[in-house]
Amino acid sequence: MPLIEVQNMRFNVIDRGLGLPLVLVHGYPLDHSMWQGQIEGLSDSCRVIVPDLRGFGSSSVTPGTTTMEQMADDVAGLLDALKINQPIVFGGLSMGGYVAWQFALRHRRRLAKLILCDTRAVADSPDAAAGRLKTAERVLAEGSSIAAEALLPKLFAPVTYNQQPQIVEATRQVILRTEPEGIAAALRGMAQRPDVTSRLPRIDVPALLICGQHDGISPPQEMRQIADQLPSAQFVEVADAGHMAPLERPNLINAAIREFLSQ
Repeated sequence: MPLIEVQNMRFNVIDRGLGLPLVLVHGYPLDHSMWQGQIEGLSDSCRVIVPDLRGFGSSSVTPGTTTMEQMADDVAGLLDALKINQPIVFGGLSMGGYVAWQFALRHRRRLAKLILCDTRAVADSPDAAAGRLKTAERVLAEGSSIAAEALLPKLFAPVTYNQQPQIVEATRQVILRTEPEGIAAALRGMAQRPDVTSRLPRIDVPALLICGQHDGISPPQEMRQIADQLPSAQFVEVADAGHMAPLERPNLINAAIREFLSQ
């Protein structure tokens, strides 16, 4: 597809299928390709819309700081550009989940359901935020390989490293292709993102929370606690998956999403 312009920014967006709009937002520091299994597996029953967020993939890069609120507003702008007025299902993984919280809080009328994959509701601790800012400076000075080296050991379940090394390598290449300015801007934005824990009871749309069994970044127990605080939520733990459950176990994820969308 041609790039879509929203407020002087150009966004690469995959738009496939017909029916209920399902918007899937990638994690840091990735792009739309992490949702390939869902693009292929779900577009027969809904309209799967998968953007590259600003600073990632083939979308425009803005230096400085890219906030989660800004990314949520970008998605709303993309919906306007695509002339989508009906409420959507918004799915996000990790950083995409941080964007999903902000979309739910800022654009409630546009939201029918939420899917939160391997993500968190709490803000960074001071040490974690400082670590992100330090990494941002290193990436700008030394390149995107810094982000790949720091993150890849944490993303996948042991069985994925052993049995699907091609997924690990493909993810490495996505990170290496990402512009350092985009990585740094997102790191700064995640470091200052708000804690939404106290606001969870106000997010009243049906929600599906999905977490890999071996996710060490957003562990299953933490995501269960998030589900407990949402008014209408269900939780699915995915066996033999880590932080990248949709990429590691696409068939299981697709089945869970199909069931959720049918309710």
